[in-house]
Amino acid sequence: MSLFRKFFGKKSEQSEEHIPNQERGKYMPEVKLPADERFTINFKANGGKFLYCENMEEVKESFNSILDENQWHDDKVFLIDERLSALFKDFNLKSTKKISESSYFLSTCEYLISDDGSLLISSNQIAEKKLKELPEHFIIYATTSQFVESIGEGLKGIKEKSKAAIPTNITTIKHFKTADDKDFLTYGSSSKNLYLLLLEDL
Repeated sequence: MSLFRKFFGKKSEQSEEHIPNQERGKYMPEVKLPADERFTINFKANGGKFLYCENMEEVKESFNSILDENQWHDDKVFLIDERLSALFKDFNLKSTKKISESSYFLSTCEYLISDDGSLLISSNQIAEKKLKELPEHFIIYATTSQFVESIGEGLKGIKEKSKAAIPTNITTIKHFKTADDKDFLTYGSSSKNLYLLLLEDL
C-alpha cells in the first residue's frame, strides 16, 4: 500500500460534513446550512416573528393568535390578494383598499430569501404602493416551497413563472423592527412589524 493510500485512502470516522465549523481546518470550507434553516436564523435576526405550521388548521390557529395578541379581530385589514379572503373566510375579515383605515396588511410574497432572511414581493402583493406607504404591521402567508437561496434566484423564478406579464414594483422586505428598535443600520429603511405564517407544503 502506498503512503498516500495509507494516509488518505480511508474515510475518517467523522466525515467532513459533521465537523463543527469552529473545529474545521483553516482551509476547509464551512458547511452551509439548509435553505430553510438559514432563512429562519436570518429572518429572526432581522426581527421577524416566525410561525411554522404543518397544515392549514395550524395556519388558522396561528392567525387567530396574532389577531388576539393585537386585538385586531374587529379591525380593518388592508388586502390586495383576494385569494387570502377565501383562505381566511372563517374570520370574516373586514378588508379595505384604504391604507389609512387599516390596522394591518395581510399578504403573500413571491419568495423567501435564505441568504439574508428577507421576503421578495412585487406588484402581485403590493400593487404599485411603496413599502413606507403600507401599514406598519404585516402578516405574510407563505409556504416552504417558496425558499430560494438568493435574490437573484428569486428574480429568476419570478421571470420564469410570469412569462406573459412580469410583475413590476419588485422589492424586498428585510427590516422587521418596530420604530423603537431602529438603529443606524435600519435608518431610512421601511421597518415593519412582521409575522410570517409558514405552511409546510413539501
